[in-house]
Amino acid sequence: MTPVVLKTPDEISSQREAGRLLAQVFAMLDGKIAEGISTLQINDLAERYIVDELHARPASKGQYGFAYVLNTSVNDVVCHGVPSASQVLRSGDIINVDITLEKHGFIADSSKMYCIGSVKPDAKALVYDCYQALWLGINAIKPGGRLGDIGFAIEQFARRKGYSVVREYCGHGIGREMHEAPQVLHYGTAGSGMILKPGMVFTIEPMLNQGSHKVKTKKDGWTVVTRDKKLSAQWEHTVAVTTTGFEVLTLRSEEQALFNE
Repeated sequence: MTPVVLKTPDEISSQREAGRLLAQVFAMLDGKIAEGISTLQINDLAERYIVDELHARPASKGQYGFAYVLNTSVNDVVCHGVPSASQVLRSGDIINVDITLEKHGFIADSSKMYCIGSVKPDAKALVYDCYQALWLGINAIKPGGRLGDIGFAIEQFARRKGYSVVREYCGHGIGREMHEAPQVLHYGTAGSGMILKPGMVFTIEPMLNQGSHKVKTKKDGWTVVTRDKKLSAQWEHTVAVTTTGFEVLTLRSEEQALFNE
């Protein structure tokens, strides 16, 4: 992978705008992702909103030959779920919706879990705990810290809660390109890895499984599922390292209170 690209303040400002718009996409979808909607309908709603309302580009469409603007990963699907007209959400499902958006040449990437109808307590706990793991990873970011601090914080928490961490997929640098250096593992050793510097921008996107961390890819070449068919959850934000800590560039409206003291 190419060297890490440190973003200038102006570049981070552009990426912040992409992140702000991406948060609006989730806000639009919040009232629509419910029992009875198909995952393809979710995709189409997001595409029309990104293109027609936000005048932005859905950065995932066409990336590596992918035909859709987002991933919809339901229940035992770990990541890269493909939207389908025949996949209709039912009460009890959990779904991760992973969306990317480009504006003014810069890309933001984020994902969010949704619980559909009446969800079993263990599934709700997985969704909630994965969200906590995401924020533990984010809060481990500071200039002069190490990349391994992020994965360590996530993995230790996941283990305490009885979950496994998926190892085949990780966070990544992001900017003008979807995938840049560095790779951000969701497991690891504190004090190891690359030194974090202001201007770094990357995603943190932990995938936690109820059972084994082992996964497999379906015949469609995209959909990644747990080998033991147990549930998986994922949350994601795009984050910049600042001179004092971090800034979440894809922060959603319901999360603003986390930073309003």
